[in-house]
Amino acid sequence: MRKISFWVLMLVVVAMPLVQARGPYRLQAIAQFNLVADNGEVCTVTCQYCHVSPNGGAPWNAFGNQVRANFKGSIGEALYEALKAMKDSDGDGYADVLEVFAGTLPGDASSKPLVTAQFLMQNLEKAGGVDIYKPK
Repeated sequence: MRKISFWVLMLVVVAMPLVQARGPYRLQAIAQFNLVADNGEVCTVTCQYCHVSPNGGAPWNAFGNQVRANFKGSIGEALYEALKAMKDSDGDGYADVLEVFAGTLPGDASSKPLVTAQFLMQNLEKAGGVDIYKPK
């Protein structure tokens, strides 16, 4: 009985940091994507910005794969590089950065802005361009 308890404890000690490690990625996306309303309320960033499942984990969606391809130790830099690439990961006609700017999901073709890409691009440029998503 003691052996089993020891291994259960070891599993919890080893697995717990892995589960909690993903929280900071989501928090970085919230901060970096400026998803805070004027009243200070944090807008929802689901795991589906990068993952297929709302709970995160594998598999990743097309935008998540772009972020992963750019990951070299800093999630902030990886997010920025994915947006700076000006790709349309989900093929819905909107560059990933425009979807983030509009508050839609860049890895889900069924989630797209209600205005034209040209309108979004003009407003993104007025706001400072893709560099508004540069990590601080």
